[in-house]
Amino acid sequence: MADAPMTSGGLLVFKPKPSLPPPPATTGVIGWMRFNLFDGIYSSVTTVIGVLLIGYIAIGFYEWAFVRAVWEASSRNECRISPTEFGTCWAGVEFWFTRFIYGRYPDAEIWRIDLAALIFVLWMAPLWLPRVTAKVIVGLSAVMVFPFLAGYLFLGGERNWFMAIMVALSLTWFIGTMVHVAICLVTNQGLGRWIIQATGFASRDDRLQKYPIIILSLIAYFVVYFLVADWQTVEVVPNQWGGLFLTLVISGVGIASALPIGIVLALGRRSQMPVVRVLCVAFIELFRSVPLITILFMATTMFPLFLPKGVVFNNLASVIVAVCLFSAAYMAETVRGGLQAISRGQYEAAEAMGLSYWQSMGLIVMPQALKLMIPNIVGSFIGLLKDTTLVSIIGLYDLLGMINAVSQDPQWIGLHHEPLFTAAVLYFVACLAMSKYSQHLERKLGAGDRR
Repeated sequence: MADAPMTSGGLLVFKPKPSLPPPPATTGVIGWMRFNLFDGIYSSVTTVIGVLLIGYIAIGFYEWAFVRAVWEASSRNECRISPTEFGTCWAGVEFWFTRFIYGRYPDAEIWRIDLAALIFVLWMAPLWLPRVTAKVIVGLSAVMVFPFLAGYLFLGGERNWFMAIMVALSLTWFIGTMVHVAICLVTNQGLGRWIIQATGFASRDDRLQKYPIIILSLIAYFVVYFLVADWQTVEVVPNQWGGLFLTLVISGVGIASALPIGIVLALGRRSQMPVVRVLCVAFIELFRSVPLITILFMATTMFPLFLPKGVVFNNLASVIVAVCLFSAAYMAETVRGGLQAISRGQYEAAEAMGLSYWQSMGLIVMPQALKLMIPNIVGSFIGLLKDTTLVSIIGLYDLLGMINAVSQDPQWIGLHHEPLFTAAVLYFVACLAMSKYSQHLERKLGAGDRR
């Protein structure tokens, strides 16, 4: 408590104010509740009202979700618990749950989606293992190489020469990543260092140590290429994609592309070259000034008119392009805000060290800016995940589209609340996971520390 000034004999003296009594003990459950929930009349009344309100909602939800629940039924009419009242028809949700997740994807080919999801989880898992090295390369490969393998697993059909090369490259990189992780966990060294030591190049010139890695990588690639040369799956057109699977595909591609494109646009907007700056500003302001639904309609109706004759884009590809550009424009402003939060001294210190523009941005400025903008970046990602529900308006059956399709099925007509509640739970879990991971990054990187 600050001291109060007084005058005594022409001199300014300070008389200490009496300090406030210490707060009650907060140790134990009773002490914590007394200090946080029942600290005075107003706090006690608010706590009691809040507990009663939560209890009323919990009891109502329990009665709706469990007491009046019907778990086994073959139609909506069988969910009646009385001649005039329907029960909570979880049987319809169970019947449609596969469609909620995979849309109209053929049941016999669902294993391809599950396999791609498993490969992606295994590919990203090393990022959370402390003993694994080269995590940046592992993460970049998962973002830049895995989509080719996943795209073929999802779409199937005959591969052209480009997809044949990229699918073999993706499988080779995935196998190499798994071997790298195993070697790191066993020997505490990476795959590259292990190859150098195993081939006897550890004692040779550093410029020669790359050759055994290159040779073994090429051998592994050609072996994988010839093994999967005749591998072909049944084609599943994008119009059959749907459910949570389609939502994650659209939002995943948008999230993976929004950040790098947004960084380029943010740097272009701050560029000293007028042409680059004007083009970036025009792009950002155009896409930020138009609703996403308008961009989706333009992408599916107007964009094909500007393509060369014979070039046809399906609706899914057009939607993904539109979502990527829309999210990149918003991400550019988020990154620009992070760049402006960095003090001028950081730029001057980088220049004093003799770093070039790209070196100072990549090593000094951009890591700090992105670290400060973690909450905003993840907030944009969460918004993008929820905005993908708009694709149902243009005929794509994402999660919300499949939810609405339940009530149109003659067998389950009138089933609304239970599927919508299921969708809300799925969205909540996905958004909560992203939010918790962003908080973990803030604590790990120190972005949330009090300055």
